[in-house]
Amino acid sequence: MGVLGSPAAGGGVERASYTTKFGSLESFDKGGVELVNDDARHYAFSNVFDVASRSKPWEKVAVGKNMEYVLEVVRAEGISEWRTAAHDEFAVCLDGEVTLDLVKLDSSPLAEGSEGSVAIDGEPVGPRMGRVYLKRGHQALLPAGAAYRFTATVTGVMLIQTIAGPDTQFRWAQICQTV
Repeated sequence: MGVLGSPAAGGGVERASYTTKFGSLESFDKGGVELVNDDARHYAFSNVFDVASRSKPWEKVAVGKNMEYVLEVVRAEGISEWRTAAHDEFAVCLDGEVTLDLVKLDSSPLAEGSEGSVAIDGEPVGPRMGRVYLKRGHQALLPAGAAYRFTATVTGVMLIQTIAGPDTQFRWAQICQTV
């Protein structure tokens, strides 16, 4: 005996039809939160491509926060400054193509207990660790204590998982749907 709606019972199987649409800086829908039996004040929503479209190159705008940890959207355009952090960070390329250069620093410019990434003045001193080429969906580790710099020949979008630092911009009122 077949299950109702199964081919064995003589019925067709209903298949869900989904179309995945990948956003980009050139083409995105802002989107929003659709609530079912809840209150909009319990949620915040932002779109990474919308945030990047209104950001300056290499500006770090928080789009998610959990205690001291943040997800920062970065508009990848041109060449970034060299940066370092006392903790590992992760960078995901969401749009475009980005080259990541890494240097193992001979000495750290970080103050004791510093959090988040900080800019390095001038060129970093130390041996080159390598180069990573990132395209949509690729992720790279930004190792603790290493210097890194991004280069984008085409404007793109990156998401960086890190700890909030002195350059993290918090613009919740401008970027989040709250109602």
